[in-house]
Amino acid sequence: MRQQEGRSERAIFVIDKQGILRYIDIHDIDLQPDNEELRDILRKIDPAAAAHEVRRKPSPLPQGGIVMYCTKWCTDCNVARKWFLEHKIGFTQVDVYSVEGALQQVMKWNDGILITRRSISTGQSWPNLTSEND
Repeated sequence: MRQQEGRSERAIFVIDKQGILRYIDIHDIDLQPDNEELRDILRKIDPAAAAHEVRRKPSPLPQGGIVMYCTKWCTDCNVARKWFLEHKIGFTQVDVYSVEGALQQVMKWNDGILITRRSISTGQSWPNLTSEND
């Protein structure tokens, strides 16, 4: 934790089968590491397993209407999701951690930072959605 700022950091450690530390990445809690970089590290550590890796061609990201790039754990995403449902507004959800290319696209739109509160199809920001029950 950055004591002076009161913010947490995220750390990723990759340890091989012999117990040797092969990779360390420490970064701001709001930044998501590049999954492809992690996959490359794992491929180098275990080439035999990498030989059996199934690589799929990414599907195009959805376009048109309201497309909500989100995560399952994001409080703001949950508030927006609930608001859209309560107001019977159709939208498409794209989980940035499970849809290939989504995380990279969101970070590209936001100068390298994972910020998902955005209607991507219009570029319109929706920062103050509230539920009628709030």
